[in-house]
Amino acid sequence: MIEFSEKQLWRDRINSTVKEYTQYLRYILNGHLVLVLVFLLGAGAYYYQEWLKSIPSGFPVAWIMAILLSLLVTKSPIYTFLKDADRIFLIPVETRMKKYFLNCLLLSFIFQVYLLLMGLGLLMPLYARVNDGQFESFWYFFLLLSIAKGINILIRWHVQHYVNTSHHIADSLIRFCINFVILFLLFSNASLLFVVAVLVILALLFFYYKKATNKLGIKWEFLIAQDEKRMAGFYQLANMFTDVPHLRNRIKRRKLLDIFVNRIGYSQQLVFSNLYWRTYFRSGDYLGLSVRLTVIGGIALFFLSFGVGQVLLAVLFLYLTGLQLMPLWNAYQDKLWINLYPLSIDLRKVSFKKTISAVLSVQGIILSAVIAIKGDWTMGLMTLVASIIFTYLFVALYMSKKLQA
Repeated sequence: MIEFSEKQLWRDRINSTVKEYTQYLRYILNGHLVLVLVFLLGAGAYYYQEWLKSIPSGFPVAWIMAILLSLLVTKSPIYTFLKDADRIFLIPVETRMKKYFLNCLLLSFIFQVYLLLMGLGLLMPLYARVNDGQFESFWYFFLLLSIAKGINILIRWHVQHYVNTSHHIADSLIRFCINFVILFLLFSNASLLFVVAVLVILALLFFYYKKATNKLGIKWEFLIAQDEKRMAGFYQLANMFTDVPHLRNRIKRRKLLDIFVNRIGYSQQLVFSNLYWRTYFRSGDYLGLSVRLTVIGGIALFFLSFGVGQVLLAVLFLYLTGLQLMPLWNAYQDKLWINLYPLSIDLRKVSFKKTISAVLSVQGIILSAVIAIKGDWTMGLMTLVASIIFTYLFVALYMSKKLQA
C-alpha cells in the first residue's frame, strides 16, 4: 500500500504546473504578440504621462484609486492545482491536506500581492500629481493593501465551503464595499486609526466565516472547476501560438446570432462557411475575444488623439484579433468526419479566410467609426483604408503561409 505524502503531492503539482507553463510560455514569448504589447505599453505610458500633466489639482484621485484597487483586493482566487481525479482519490485523505491548502493560500497571496504592487505602482504617479509629488507613502500604502489582501484571501477560502453560489456573490459585494472604504480613507490621507478600525471589521468578517464553515467540508467539485477554468484561460492564450491538446472548447448557443448564420445558406460550396461561422459564434471564446478587443480598441481610440498614431493603433488591434482567431482553423483537426466531406481542402481554406476577413472588416469599420465620431473624419477615413489593406495582407499573405505550414 502506497503511503500518502502531502509534501510530495505539493511538490509534484507545483513542478508539473511550472513545467506546463514554461512549455507554452516559450511559444508565447517568442510570438509577434509580445512586440505588439510592448509597443502598446510604451504608447500607453507616454500618453499616461502627458495626461497627468493636464489633470486639475482637485481631481478625485482617492475615488479612482479606491475603486480600481478595491477590485484587485476583492478578487482573490485561490490556486489549488487540483485535477479532476482528485475528487475520487484525495477525498479519503482530506483531513491530512491542511498544509497543502495552506501552501496554496500562501502562493496565491504572493502572486496577487505582486499584482497589487504593479497596480499601485501604476496609479501612484496619479496620486503624487494631485498630492504635490508625494511618493513617500508608497510602501505604507502597499503594506496596508497587503494586509487587506491577506484577509480577503482567507475569507474567500472559507466562503468556498458553501455550495450555494449566492453566498459567493454576497461575500464579494460585502468585501468590495469594506475594501473600498479602507482604501478611500487610505488615499484620502485619513488617520490611521480610521483605516485600522475598518480593517478590524474585515477581520471580524473573516472570523465569522471561519466559525460558520468550521464543520463544512471542502467543496472539491467547485475547487477543481475553478482551477480548470484558470488553466483553460491560459490554454486559450497559448493556443494562439501553438496547438494545445488540453484545450476544451465550451459550446454555447447564442440564439440571437442565429439570424446571421441562417443567411449563409446550405449549398455544398457553403458547408465550411456554415461550420466556421457557427464555431465562431458558439464555440470557445472566439466571439468574446474579438468583442473585447474591439471595445478596448474603441475606448482607447476615443480618448487618445494622436494623429496618424490612431491609424496604427487600430491596425494593431486588428492584428491582435487576427492572431486570436487563427486557432479557429484547428478547431476540428481531431474530427474525422471533416475529412469525409467530398470537398477539397482549398474550399475549406477559402471559407476560413472569408470568415476571418469578415470579422476583421467589421472590426475595422467600428474602429474607424469611433475616430470619425470624435470629429476627426480624415483620420477615420485613413483608418478605414488602412484596415482594408491590412485585412487583405493579413489574410492573403500571413494566414495563407500559416495554413500551408
